[in-house]
Amino acid sequence: MVKQLDPPTELVVDRRRVKRRIASATEAIHEKHEVIDQRKVERRRQIDPTTCERDYSEPEVDFMKAMDDYKRRSGRQFPTWSEVLEVIHSMGYRKVAEPTEISL
Repeated sequence: MVKQLDPPTELVVDRRRVKRRIASATEAIHEKHEVIDQRKVERRRQIDPTTCERDYSEPEVDFMKAMDDYKRRSGRQFPTWSEVLEVIHSMGYRKVAEPTEISL
């Protein structure tokens, strides 16, 4: 004959093990975000119009710096065309003449 065991009267759960897993997973996520943030900073530092092969005019460099400043302040890596126009207007540019052809 098989003897039946009485069911336990209390259930004990060791939550320390679960907390450790959650803490290590959270730390891993934070570390991953730090690495991504560092990559973004490094990538943005490489955006320098003076390092390109072409010689840019002073107005072109001013515009590129204004756009870079806008992107840093707004947190938007790819601004919309309306945002680009806002930057141009903030620099003082206004349409005062008839459009001309762009020489390629």
